[in-house]
Amino acid sequence: MTAPFLTPAAIVAELDRFIVGQAEAKRAVALALRNRWRRQQLPEEERREIMPANIILIGPTGVGKTEIARRLARLARAPFVKVEASKFTEVGYVGRDVESIVRDLVDAAIAMVRQERSEGVRVAAQRAAEERLLDLLLPRAPDADREGSRRALKRLLREGQLEDREVELEVTENRSPAFNIFGGQGMETLEMNLRDALGGMFNRRVRRTTTVARARQLLEAEELERLLDRAEIEREAVERAQESGIVFLDEIDKIANNARGGSGPDVSREGVQRDLLPLVEGTTVTTRYGPVNTDHVLFLAAGAFHVAKPSDLIPELQGRFPLRVQLEPLSEADLLRILLEPEHSLLKQHQALLRAEEVELVFAPDAAKEMARIAFELNRSTQNIGARRLVTVLERVVEEVSFAATEYAHRQVVIDGEQVRRALAPLVVKEDIARYIL
Repeated sequence: MTAPFLTPAAIVAELDRFIVGQAEAKRAVALALRNRWRRQQLPEEERREIMPANIILIGPTGVGKTEIARRLARLARAPFVKVEASKFTEVGYVGRDVESIVRDLVDAAIAMVRQERSEGVRVAAQRAAEERLLDLLLPRAPDADREGSRRALKRLLREGQLEDREVELEVTENRSPAFNIFGGQGMETLEMNLRDALGGMFNRRVRRTTTVARARQLLEAEELERLLDRAEIEREAVERAQESGIVFLDEIDKIANNARGGSGPDVSREGVQRDLLPLVEGTTVTTRYGPVNTDHVLFLAAGAFHVAKPSDLIPELQGRFPLRVQLEPLSEADLLRILLEPEHSLLKQHQALLRAEEVELVFAPDAAKEMARIAFELNRSTQNIGARRLVTVLERVVEEVSFAATEYAHRQVVIDGEQVRRALAPLVVKEDIARYIL
């Protein structure tokens, strides 16, 4: 549930820490998230009637559509799954069925709740694992000497002086075979049920010799499993998926019936839309953890819509995405801000990576401006891939320093605008020529 102090303005401010521009899209998703919290404050009878207002984010690749959705889910601590609409197939064809979206969402919720519950019992699991490890390490000794030896051994263990010593312990080994069932819609559910039903038959306890460091990890995992209430985790995860789950449907324009049509050997685009419709409208999907209702799952769809238009989607699906937000292409100034402003910007990431080699990497102000200018020109003259172009540009600029990092250890390396132009000259020439090659 969204914390009450996360007002729409606070949500936008948090998104601004990581994503440059796109104010309209940030406002739209912030309101959707806040409305979800408002709904949770209402009586049960009113709460059931209020459905989320799903959003279509329209814009070219690399402008922040996926990042906005992912950061929003992280901010809300909500189960999140990203899927490409073009990967699904119409009923009756081989491929993934759309209900797998809900199963993936519940799996994400299970992992999230399990991680949260694990943090609460991790100390207890570590202590229990330590006691079991001491039992394995402690040689047989008279009772009078055992307590003193155990205290001394525990001290050495906590100081990390026994990490490479070998111990023998019993572990559970899973040798369940892989199930691959091919067929139409519904085969994924059958495969999942077979794996659940037969998986436990192939588990067995085996004795293994390993180091203390590895044994500690194995024992902590076993103790965590023992301390966690699996049934309670599954119950909470299903509830969280239903009430606060976010599904990001990317490439939704690829399943729209554009003017050029969708005929041919491929499956019908309209068929995929009609299969997606019940999920977006609200339906109940059977999962291994029980039935999951999608009435209150928030669906964020995204697409470039270069050829098709949102109006090319079937009317029923359009009606389930009442909000449409246009994201703007990135300007040269935007690209410069992306390099400099976000909390974990690309420049900071490369500086951190080289810091691991004890190299201090410094970018002069004109270097960042030159990288933004060249990235913008490449996007304009060839294929516009948005902020992803900066990755190509920056990798080429730092390639030499990164390759020979050990030679620059304990030194400061400054990259200026002239070095950027020199490093990117071959790339600019190749991209320019590529426009005239069929």
